[in-house]
Amino acid sequence: QGHLVESGGGLVQPGGSLRLSCATSLKFSSSYTMGWWRQTPGNQRELVARIVNGDSTNYGDFVKGRFVISGERFKGRVTLQMDNLQDEDTAVYYCKLNILRDSSWQTYWGQGTQVTVSL
Repeated sequence: QGHLVESGGGLVQPGGSLRLSCATSLKFSSSYTMGWWRQTPGNQRELVARIVNGDSTNYGDFVKGRFVISGERFKGRVTLQMDNLQDEDTAVYYCKLNILRDSSWQTYWGQGTQVTVSL
C-alpha cells in the first residue's frame, strides 16, 4: 500500500467546486484504468470517473456532466474537477489504479479523502 497519493477534498457549499488529484510512482506501460470511486456509510463503492488506457473515460450516471477527469497517458496522475456539487455528493472519495501485468490485473487503492457538501 501507499502507492497512491491523494490530495484535495474538504468542505464546500452546494453549487461549489472541488478538485481531487491522485498520483502514483508506480510505472506502467500496458493496459490500465485510473480514477475515482466514492463510498457513503452502508453502501458499496461506486464509480465516479476513470480513465481507461489514457484515451477514454467512464463516468457514473449521477455525474451528469458536472465532473471532468483528466490525466496524461501512462503518467500516473489523474485530476477530477467537480463542479456544481450537491449534498448527495458527500462521501469518501478513493483513488483506484488497475494495472495489467503478466496477464493479471493488479489493483491499488488510495486511503480516501472526505468530500462534504453542506451549507
